[in-house]
Amino acid sequence: MDHRFWQDRRVLVTGHTGFKGSWLSLMLANAGARVSGIALDPPTSPSLFEVAQVASVLENHLICDIRDLSSLSKAVEKASPQIVFHLAAQPLVRTSYDDPVGTFATNVVGLVNLLDCLRTAPELQAVLNVTTDKVYANDETGRRFSEKDALGGKDPYSASKACAELVTTSWRNSFFSQSGIEFASARAGNVIGGGDWAVDRLIPDAMRALDCSEPLIIRSPSSTRPWQHVLEPLGGYVSLVEAMVREPTSYSRAWNFGPALGDERTVSWVADYIASRHNDFSWRAGTESGPHEAQLLEIDSSLAIDELGWHPRWSVEQALDCTLEWYAEYRDQADMQKCCIRQISDYEVS
Repeated sequence: MDHRFWQDRRVLVTGHTGFKGSWLSLMLANAGARVSGIALDPPTSPSLFEVAQVASVLENHLICDIRDLSSLSKAVEKASPQIVFHLAAQPLVRTSYDDPVGTFATNVVGLVNLLDCLRTAPELQAVLNVTTDKVYANDETGRRFSEKDALGGKDPYSASKACAELVTTSWRNSFFSQSGIEFASARAGNVIGGGDWAVDRLIPDAMRALDCSEPLIIRSPSSTRPWQHVLEPLGGYVSLVEAMVREPTSYSRAWNFGPALGDERTVSWVADYIASRHNDFSWRAGTESGPHEAQLLEIDSSLAIDELGWHPRWSVEQALDCTLEWYAEYRDQADMQKCCIRQISDYEVS
């Protein structure tokens, strides 16, 4: 991350009250950017946004539903962005089965609303739409998906994000390319890190079980995921945007940001690793099958490695250690904004 690039640059982060959005806002503000955020209230309590006092580093903290075009237009006008990171979403697979209409409305219509507002943003240079590694038509063979693979989505969340990729391509070709606005998408997966309290996610569920001195019930112990610390893809996002602005037309496409080859792990491996660091933590397999979720999921980040010079810096073990350290400091009532900034700085120099 080139701090000189971000100094005093006006940046809009949608979804800034969420887990990834809070980390990204802190990272950008720490580099000297003037950060505005558009989002709903924090999705959990507690939340990283609150415990790390993210609002204190923002130029504008704007509560707005991206499905409300009129309110969104006013918020975008106030932020007057030069760079936009779009993270606002309904991000959970299982929630998408309970609320498919809301999932598509947020992840597809909300994106279209934002892009329509950005068409008239006077100084806009680049937009990055953050989707997911789940946009691919997953045949469950374990092969690593590249950006050239077909889009798909068996569950509503994955399908909505595949639709968002199609919207990105359409908007780039129909509008942004003519006006000189760079527009790319970024695909990453199961990020971990301190400050995540979402439901139906392994690390938050494990921390809750640890705090309650109860065993963690895991529904799919054998599922494989591309685990990585949240700072890994965020580092990729900022590097990508820097490249988009410096070399227009060269980087406006889809990009994967996944862990290093061989760093994919099963859910049970991650649970066992946590148990090795906490003697009072245990887990067992549950009997609930639940709706369909991919068992095998790996992505190929060769494009980002070869063309951006980005590469994963922390192993899955380092990522877990850093995450567990964050929650330990939180239990000790430390200054969590300082903790986040320290971990960001450690990542940047690693």
